[in-house]
Amino acid sequence: MKISIAVTLGIVAIIAVAVITSLGNSSDQSNQNKIRVAFFPSISHAVPIVGLENGIFENGIGEQIQIETKLFDSGPQVIESIFARSIDVAYVGPGPTINGFLKSHGKDIRILAGAASGGASFIIQPDSGLESIENFDGKRIASPQISNSQDVSLRYYLASNDLKPVEKGGTVFVLNISNPDIYTLFAKGDIDGAWIPEPWATMLVQELDGVRLFNEEKLWPNEQFASVLLIARTDYLENNPEIIQNWLKSHEETVSWINSNPDKSKSIFEKFLKKYMGKSLPTKIIDESFSNLTITSDPIKNSVLTFAERADVLGYLGRTGYNLDGIFYETDLNPNAMVKQLNG
Repeated sequence: MKISIAVTLGIVAIIAVAVITSLGNSSDQSNQNKIRVAFFPSISHAVPIVGLENGIFENGIGEQIQIETKLFDSGPQVIESIFARSIDVAYVGPGPTINGFLKSHGKDIRILAGAASGGASFIIQPDSGLESIENFDGKRIASPQISNSQDVSLRYYLASNDLKPVEKGGTVFVLNISNPDIYTLFAKGDIDGAWIPEPWATMLVQELDGVRLFNEEKLWPNEQFASVLLIARTDYLENNPEIIQNWLKSHEETVSWINSNPDKSKSIFEKFLKKYMGKSLPTKIIDESFSNLTITSDPIKNSVLTFAERADVLGYLGRTGYNLDGIFYETDLNPNAMVKQLNG
């Protein structure tokens, strides 16, 4: 281990948001002069962070529209806030998005665009033996949350190699615990590996001598899969089509800006962490984490549908089948056409 646990806990606290942090006044009732945005204080959420910090979204939607932002640490929290009508648009992974869409019977959530591809890895202890699939029996492998994107990918990977978790009669212990707890258990040697997103994956490698067995993108067609999506609450779309259209234009502009200015984008992220969390991550962790991501507005639809198929096989989507018709929203429309599409 390269650093002490005491120092580690200080770094973990930077990005482990245990409760929702509001960066603006919240309201239970949305209106045409406001948009409430949710995202994570994570490098994979570079689009909202960079776009808000450098003023792209503020300029794009106009000074008459108030932007309220909230930080979250888990996708299910975001979805529940959408159901509670306290969030209008959000940046979140495909797992919670699919679950939320189905839980609301296809009524409350729409995918507007992509925000990131990749950014998850399988990290193992150097002496775990997990380089060989024959050595998985009895091993303890963690992922952040049950049914989230990394959990689905881990369990699918096991199934693809004729392995099962212990609770399904198999021999592999799959632990669903928070990213900070994964870090702590990995540091103590209490887990053998973790399927985990950035920047946590890189933190395990650089700070705890973990081995990046592979980036998850290597397992996907064209090495692309949606890891962060831009979603919206359907009734907000209906009532505020022009705001949504302008947000999407700003979203696209931010994606382009980040890809044209990667060093400036990393600097903005570092300053964001210092501003809102009190400290930042080491530059070398930010650099490597960012290199494992692709910032894109493409939702990579096939990967979202594949996530759903895998989650269904794992029993996460119920026993009566599922239907994702309408989950993707056609965004290249003028405001009047957008309302027409929503109303059928």
